[in-house]
Amino acid sequence: MAVKYKRILLKLSGEALAGEKGFGLDYEVIRSVCRSVKDCADLGVEIGIVVGGGNFWRGRSSGSMDRTRADHIGMLGTTMNALAVADVLEELGCTVRVQTAIIMQQIAEPYIRNKAVRHLEKGRVVIFGCGTGSPFFSTDTTASLRAAEIEAEVIFKATMVDGVYDKDPHKFPDAVKYDTLTFSEVLSRGLGVVDSTAASMCKDNRIPLLVFNIQRPENILDAVKGEQVGTMVLA
Repeated sequence: MAVKYKRILLKLSGEALAGEKGFGLDYEVIRSVCRSVKDCADLGVEIGIVVGGGNFWRGRSSGSMDRTRADHIGMLGTTMNALAVADVLEELGCTVRVQTAIIMQQIAEPYIRNKAVRHLEKGRVVIFGCGTGSPFFSTDTTASLRAAEIEAEVIFKATMVDGVYDKDPHKFPDAVKYDTLTFSEVLSRGLGVVDSTAASMCKDNRIPLLVFNIQRPENILDAVKGEQVGTMVLA
């Protein structure tokens, strides 16, 4: 079966991994996402995954805590998610490597760009934890950075909505969905698809971003095959 993309970067939010519980891990949700990832890998697609940590910790809600420390806690949350996703993928028969931007050698490999690329070339799914390893950067920015480093053809951002709208569709029933956008439009209209750092990095490196609903995990496979899902943001 023909695929449109050979190498992708999949961004999974922590909230998506929590399912309807809203906190922690919902293994049925994770398993359904991982099945779609495996289907893509079986087609020969090289897959890097960046995971968020919002199902365990939201640094912006940490009150008076020092921002750097709050972000470090969030990085640990992403590591827990990375290990959980890796475990389910391995259960399904995928070969997986977890790499973290903060060294924790008893748990995962340190992030090394060339090693990550070699894993991808060998058909292994690579999961990136700990964000960029630095505070003040979101996991959306991590996704754009890792995508540029591993030369991914596209970023798939799996969210809880089915694309990009002109306003929050959960609050405004008259919200209008976009089929395509540019990063310049995202930035000028303040659409909040990703933060401005991530949008600028994608724009500068000409990496397209596809935003779709992870509540239908099959969207990952459909997108890999080039079918119309979600909203495509172009440089």
